[in-house]
Amino acid sequence: MHLELRHLRTIRAIHQTGGLARAADLLNITQSALSHQVKGLEEQVGMELFVRRSRPLKLSAAGMRMLRLAERVLPEVEALGEEFRALQAGKTGRLHIAMECHACFEWLLPALDTFRHAWPDVDVDIRAGLAFDALPALLREEIDVVITSDPVPTEGLTFHPLFEYQPTFVCAANNPLATRTMVEAEDFRDQMLISYPVAREKLDIFTELLTPARIEPRGIRPVELTAVILMLVAADRGVAVMPDWVLREVRDNPDFALIPLAPGNIIRTSYAVTREAEGARPYMADFLGLSISKSSALRDWPGARIGRNWAGTGGMPTL
Repeated sequence: MHLELRHLRTIRAIHQTGGLARAADLLNITQSALSHQVKGLEEQVGMELFVRRSRPLKLSAAGMRMLRLAERVLPEVEALGEEFRALQAGKTGRLHIAMECHACFEWLLPALDTFRHAWPDVDVDIRAGLAFDALPALLREEIDVVITSDPVPTEGLTFHPLFEYQPTFVCAANNPLATRTMVEAEDFRDQMLISYPVAREKLDIFTELLTPARIEPRGIRPVELTAVILMLVAADRGVAVMPDWVLREVRDNPDFALIPLAPGNIIRTSYAVTREAEGARPYMADFLGLSISKSSALRDWPGARIGRNWAGTGGMPTL
C-alpha cells in the first residue's frame, strides 16, 4: 500500500466536514477529483473507508484506523512546516556565542536579556569551552557568534566591529609606577601581572607590548573575575592591563592609578564574528544591533571609542 500525505488529509477533511463537497472546498480541489482520490485509495486498501449512504458521511472501521494515523502524522508534518517557515523568516534559530573577552560579559548579558524577550524562539547559549578555538568552531557551525578582539582574515566569516578601546595599565596608588605618565614594557620586569586566565596570545599586554619587546613580568597570576583583579590591584598584590572602559568605575578612585601603555596610542577593536551567510538574518542583525547599543554605555568613559561602521561583507575590515 502506498500512502501519501494527501490521502491522510483527505480522510481527515471528510471526517471533519461530513461530506465530499465540503471536504473538497476545504482541500481546495474539485469534488470530482476528491471522489477519484477516495476511489483509488479504497482500491489500494482493498476495503471501503466510508459508510455509504450515511448522512453525514461516516468513516468505516478501516477509515477510522487511517484517521488515527492522520491525527498522529499530520500535526507533526504541519509543525515541521511552521518551523521551516519561521527559519526562512528569521524568527527562530540558534545563537550560541563563544567569548574571547572576559570583561565583555558586562554588556553582553544585558544585550541577551533584551534579545530573549524579542526573540523567544531563538535558542541562546554562551559556549565558554570553545573560547580558545572559536573561529574554527564557528566555521564548523558548532557556534554562531564569536566575540573577539583578535580578527583573523578568514574566508566565509564576517567581522562586525562593536567598539574600540584602549588597553590601560592599572596599579595601586602606592605602587612605584603610579607616578608615571606612560608605562613601558621594561616596567613590567619587577611586577606581578594579574590577568584573565587565557593564553597570552589573547592578552593585549602581551600582543601589544611584552612579546614584541621580549620581556617577561616577574610573575603572572590568573584571576577569573574583573572585580577580584581590581581588588588585588588595589591591595598592591600586582598590576593589570585592562580595556579602558572596564576601568571607568575606578577612574576617580584614589586607590588606583590608570596610565596609558607606551607609546600611548594603542587602540584595539572588539568584533562580533558571524558566518557570512547568517549575519543578515533578522534575529542575528538584531543581536548585533543590541550588542552595539548596550556597549554604547562605553561612551561615558572619555577614552573609550565606539567602533566605526565598517561594511561587514567577508574577510576582515580595514583599520
